[in-house]
Amino acid sequence: MAIITTILNKVPRPWLIKMSYWVRPFLAFYLRGKKYQDPIDGKTFRKFLPYGYGKARPNVLSPSTLSLERHRLLWLYLTRETDFFTRELKVLHVAPEQAFYKRFKKQPNLNYLTTDLYSPLADVKADLCALPFEDECFDVIFCNHVLEHIQDDTQAMKELYRVMKKGGWGIFQVPQDYHRAITFEDNTITDPKERTRIFGQYDHVRVYGLDYFDKLRSIGFEVEELQYASHFTAEEIERYRIVAEEIIPLCKKK
Repeated sequence: MAIITTILNKVPRPWLIKMSYWVRPFLAFYLRGKKYQDPIDGKTFRKFLPYGYGKARPNVLSPSTLSLERHRLLWLYLTRETDFFTRELKVLHVAPEQAFYKRFKKQPNLNYLTTDLYSPLADVKADLCALPFEDECFDVIFCNHVLEHIQDDTQAMKELYRVMKKGGWGIFQVPQDYHRAITFEDNTITDPKERTRIFGQYDHVRVYGLDYFDKLRSIGFEVEELQYASHFTAEEIERYRIVAEEIIPLCKKK
């Protein structure tokens, strides 16, 4: 498991995505069991894989979909609380997540478009701070664990607001410290190991605090801070391996 974790953390993400298509079946077979369940594909396992930069989080990475805690919580929200899988929607997925990509692509109700600078899953190679799309053209936007990588996150948020239709909505998850009131940034910290220690990952440029939601509001979004894991029992939280305290930021454009 330690070797697998090292590979997952060290291999560049575009290569990791390509490699995963043939690695996943072997991992899923090896870890098969009944204790934990990935709600995205319904498969069960005796345990999940560890994942994370620096000190890896144990038992969090699904061997079948490669979903993490945040992906599984979002999937549960989308399937149980929204019409995402039934209503005709034009969707933009920034830095498309592998756990969702093929499933969203196959949905007959979705006009699904992906964008990123580097991902092999991106339909459109683009900078989030200068999106090549017309104003108000997407019903739904996903931009999860992206903004913490971007120096000018204000401009990125403005672009997300610009291309979202009036009446549209989006989910913009970020790594967030719920014990921190104010977002922390320090560009003088350049050592990768020190950045990993302080920011959680070597290529993160900030640690978001609780003021993240107000920053989105300052752009124009109406933001609901959804504590969706509270809908589940302690047993379900453990079985799905989701984080009880995680907040889903639901952003709407009126």
